[in-house]
Amino acid sequence: ATDLVGENNVDDLKDPVLGSEDFAYMLEARPGAYIFIGNGVGSEGGCMVHNPQYDFNDKILGLGAKYWVSLAESFLSGPAVQ
Repeated sequence: ATDLVGENNVDDLKDPVLGSEDFAYMLEARPGAYIFIGNGVGSEGGCMVHNPQYDFNDKILGLGAKYWVSLAESFLSGPAVQ
């Protein structure tokens, strides 16, 4: 993420976030990470999910896609996966 948007635009969230997602079950099978893409503030997507006022900020779609492509390219160019 820092390679894509710069260190000043990434918050490593050192304090845990107590979400209610089932992602932990996926991590039991494979290593991984949970990220927040930064949907915006105020009228630009500035509320948490599972909220009746939630409106995804479509302007972030391109950046999200770039993040996943970058992650896949990094993984595929790394050491062989077993």
